[in-house]
Amino acid sequence: MFSNLMGWVDARFPATKMWEDHLSKYYAPKNFNFWYFFGSLAMLVLVLQIVTGIFLTMNYKPDAELAFASVEYIMRDVEWGWLIRYLHSTGASAFFIVIYLHMFRGLIYGSYKQPRELVWLFGMFLYMALMAEAFLGYLLPWGQMSFWGAQVIISLFGALPVIGGDLALWIRGDFVVADATLNRFFAFHVIAVPLVILGLVVAHIIALHEVGSNNPDGVEIKKNKDKNGIPLDGIPFHPYYSVKDIVGVVVFLFIFSLVVFYMPEMDGWFLEKDNFIPADRLKTPEHIVPLWYFTPFYAILRAVPDKLMGVMAMGGAQGLLFLLPWLDRSPVKSIRYRGPYFRWALTLFVISFIVLGYLGTQTSDGTTLAINNTVMARIFSVIYFAFFILMPWYTSIDKDKAVPERVTSK
Repeated sequence: MFSNLMGWVDARFPATKMWEDHLSKYYAPKNFNFWYFFGSLAMLVLVLQIVTGIFLTMNYKPDAELAFASVEYIMRDVEWGWLIRYLHSTGASAFFIVIYLHMFRGLIYGSYKQPRELVWLFGMFLYMALMAEAFLGYLLPWGQMSFWGAQVIISLFGALPVIGGDLALWIRGDFVVADATLNRFFAFHVIAVPLVILGLVVAHIIALHEVGSNNPDGVEIKKNKDKNGIPLDGIPFHPYYSVKDIVGVVVFLFIFSLVVFYMPEMDGWFLEKDNFIPADRLKTPEHIVPLWYFTPFYAILRAVPDKLMGVMAMGGAQGLLFLLPWLDRSPVKSIRYRGPYFRWALTLFVISFIVLGYLGTQTSDGTTLAINNTVMARIFSVIYFAFFILMPWYTSIDKDKAVPERVTSK
């Protein structure tokens, strides 16, 4: 009976073909390791954010007079509202943790290199959309840090020549961050940007499955096939990796649950203390900083004395990630067989990104410590940009190792 039903469906919609193309007959390299959990975890968190977001919108009011009170109502009076809110707020940080680790895996195994340039580009557009989604959602609680953080970030657009003032006005919907801003941020956060994210996720997966998954050796498994056209070093994604991913999901949910139930604020890293105070346009918080996943780029912005140049540096820091497939001149993909120059450059890049993330959370009040932090931010910003700007040179002269013909079992 089931086969007859599927036959009827397949005659009208390619359900079985899609299942086979993307799961049961999609052959992935047999040597996936720990780093390959984070793609599926990103999908899990995306679903979590969509579901919890739907329930939050049922009681949230996008009105400057009522927004903060509606969040408090969700937390105090809606049954299980506190859990849904904490799942959503913790999920936002969890999303960026798994995305950054997913991107790091792409860097160490060369997943941005030919023939996966489009996979990387879709992934980077997805990363930009996630940052936009996070920023839009950041304003919605209408707390002190939400209000003033949005005020600072939106004002950066005003630094752009010619169009800056009009662009900032269009984003706010008013001359100041007000009710109109909250309404349009709510619309973009709930409807517009999620649709873009879902479209990019589909494009990212389709592009990946068209060219095939990379692996820790950087060997193209499609080059070695048996007489039936099946890669010798490949195994069906389902059930092998779909079952294996469940292990990663269980571990992730265990850690995620610990955070949600015991430390959802994460000492101000996930939910800032100032955001438990209603927005007050007459009282500026002592220290305005964005959430941790924006702080590396915020540190680069503050490291440049000129506002326009700072905005350009911050945009350039993100834009250079799009150019990676063409900046890297090495024929080798995986770090396992890369030479020492690339390894050192990548190590310094990761250190600079982490340090910039920390410096972006620190005060800039003119004290000696703040001045020292600014100097450090400038040094590590130079290291960050040097990783990309010098890449065509050091990757072309690096002493790479020989890459095996077949994948290894490591």
